[in-house]
Order: sequence, then structure tokens, then C-alpha cells
Amino acid sequence: MLGFEPLFRDLDRLTQQLRGNPVGTATRPALMPMDVWREDDTFLVELDLPGINPDSIDVAVDQGVLTVRAERPYAGDEGHDWVTAERPHGVFSRQLFLGDQLDTDHIGADYTDGVLRLTVPVAKASKPRKIAITTGVEQKAIA
Repeated sequence: MLGFEPLFRDLDRLTQQLRGNPVGTATRPALMPMDVWREDDTFLVELDLPGINPDSIDVAVDQGVLTVRAERPYAGDEGHDWVTAERPHGVFSRQLFLGDQLDTDHIGADYTDGVLRLTVPVAKASKPRKIAITTGVEQKAIA
């Protein structure tokens, strides 16, 4: 379960839950729903971004912090006579702290059917490995 995984810490989940604001601004971006799981030596992160133009999605890593930012403009600016407007709009953002055990140089991203999927591999140096044991033919006495 993600809550017990030390490699990811969600910065803004609690803040967003307290705000409860579906309209994101540059200073107070809305939260995008996320799932994270591990398959072998890769963490997979899926973020729901339905209706987002792929050109507005920005994924960046800086000093171990993965930031995903996207924007869906408010359609109300088009002069519609709105009856209901419930879909979230504005700026969306999510930040995750990545542990040192992850290979941030090889993160992959794919946006298909409104879902952004990130693949975050475990660093080779962090993978479990066997240590070879050698035996000496000669036994030395300890003086």
C-alpha cells in the first residue's frame, strides 16, 4: 500500500482535501486523482486528466521532487449561457517526493484516454543483489 511505501510522499493531498476546491488557480492548483503501485522494479503512477490538452501537461523532476502540472481552461469564457458547470477546470498540480532509490533519469510518461501514466524505475544500485562469498584455502592464526 502506498501509505507504507517510503519512496513516495504526497505533498498536497491533505491541503487539497481541506480546501475542497475544484477550480484550480496558479497559486492554488486543484488536485488530480492518482493511483500508485509497484510492478517488479518499476513504480507506476496514473493520474486522471480527462479533457486535458496534452500540450498543457508538464512533467518535471527537480532535486527528487516529481511535479505534474496541467491546465484545463474554463469554457465559460466562450460566452455560453451556462445551466450547470461541475467539471473541474483551471490549473491542476501534483508533487511527489521520490526517494534516492529511484532512477529519476529514466522516468517515462504516456498520456492516453485522459490518463497520464508515469513509469518510475528503481535505481540499479538499490535493487537487491547477491554478494559472493569467497573461502580461503589457508587459515591464518590470530596472534
